[in-house]
Amino acid sequence: MNILILGSGGREHAFAWKIKQSPRCDSLYVAPGNAGTDKIATNLPIDVLDFQAIKKVVVAYDINLVLVGPEVPLVEGICDFFKKDPQLNKVMIVGPEARAAQLEGSKEFAKDFMVRHRIPTAAYQSFSSLQLDSACRFLETLQPPYVLKADGLAAGKGVLILDNREEAIAELKHILTEGKFGNAGNKVVIEEFLKGIELSCFVLTDGKNYKILPTAKDYKRIGEGDTGLNTGGMGAISPVPFATSGFLKKVENRIVIPTIEGLKKENIPFVGFIFIGLMKVDDNPFVIEYNVRMGDPETEVVIPRVKSDWVALLEATSLGKLNEIVLEIDVRSAATVVMVSGGYPEAYKKGEIILGLDKVHQSLVFHAGTKEVNGEVLTDGGRVLAVTSFGDDYKESLEKSYNSIENISFKNLYYRKDLGLDLQERM
Repeated sequence: MNILILGSGGREHAFAWKIKQSPRCDSLYVAPGNAGTDKIATNLPIDVLDFQAIKKVVVAYDINLVLVGPEVPLVEGICDFFKKDPQLNKVMIVGPEARAAQLEGSKEFAKDFMVRHRIPTAAYQSFSSLQLDSACRFLETLQPPYVLKADGLAAGKGVLILDNREEAIAELKHILTEGKFGNAGNKVVIEEFLKGIELSCFVLTDGKNYKILPTAKDYKRIGEGDTGLNTGGMGAISPVPFATSGFLKKVENRIVIPTIEGLKKENIPFVGFIFIGLMKVDDNPFVIEYNVRMGDPETEVVIPRVKSDWVALLEATSLGKLNEIVLEIDVRSAATVVMVSGGYPEAYKKGEIILGLDKVHQSLVFHAGTKEVNGEVLTDGGRVLAVTSFGDDYKESLEKSYNSIENISFKNLYYRKDLGLDLQERM
């Protein structure tokens, strides 16, 4: 089987690493890929939103299965594009159609869906730029912290949590009338703040059947102690030690099943991944958000723990036969630490030489923002590398990742050294 992965980050490198292990995989392509995927697959210099170029590649290389990594092409309708094209509609593609992708593409759509299907989530209201005064009045009915969410896609940075009401009102104005998040902020969802601890649940579904993948907890803030600006993710651990079997049963019964059934009731076909961002409040799960793809860097700890043939899982998902597959999970813990360019998530330099990758032996190194030029691996993004290790528990796996990182260097590198410390008080 010839397989194409769309995307260029650590998530896509992890996908490629796992798919390459399958005897079902004949030829593997990644578009556009990075220096890591280039070592195990054929990189193709194609933009993930250039659907016509993707079509040419699929036809030229006789691609049988396409795995869509990032959210933007899903929201923009790449799966609809495949289904409507007579040259592509027999190609298996793992990802939801545009209507289903609105679960991530629109916070308002997602919240309304949860309310319709009685899925536990924070109370909320949504407002457009013409409703700024009403939005400010709604803020006055809430207690701090105040949660503001841009309705559309904002590259993981469209959520603000603010302690001060005046600051929240100022940010509302920036978003709704001054274009802080561009078109993504044409509407804002204002939510009540849920006090608890976050984790992520990942579901693979063919629209009828589902498999729940390992849980993960990621770390979004740039600074230690969960301070500073939000990022795409500074690290992750799996499984989540405070997610007991009883709690996870609540997640399945109260959230996963109603989500799958809700999509069926509304005649919204969904083939692919549902990422469910959760808040554990006391011992009850609440949905913070849906994503319609695997998370990053959570993929870098979830995928290594899946022992089943990944290509068989993807094929069964596309064909509506996921119920025929047995999902096997490695019982060990996995932890990834993300190495970023200095200055990220604000301004940072690219093109710094990365040294020491060949000295890492006890960990997996997934490339996120890298490229190879004249035999040298260079930084090419804010998040550069994700270093993943196994251990008997999250502490051991983190220790291995931190030890491996000591072998790697590039100018102005940064990583958080406090991952997992917040979990100790939960144990």
